[in-house]
Amino acid sequence: MKTTQAGTLESMDCLVTASEAEKGRGISITMEGTSVARFGEAILKTAKETLREIGVKDIKLSIQDNGATDLVLRARVEAAALRLLGGDRR
Repeated sequence: MKTTQAGTLESMDCLVTASEAEKGRGISITMEGTSVARFGEAILKTAKETLREIGVKDIKLSIQDNGATDLVLRARVEAAALRLLGGDRR
């Protein structure tokens, strides 16, 4: 199975790992890290919005968050997803 990553485990960043999902399975997101307990719902919402904006419907994401801002999270999710899918989908 193909996987890609974007980001780091440094403070104020996140590591997003994207994996292929079977067609029709939808979006699956797992999260862990220092900010998840407090900001988990916001992280989930941002990740799903970002995937929807670039047209991704079936993907597995793992997000390891260490205090990334919304802008950083969006960039990491988009980069990991586009790397997995092989390029720009806009």
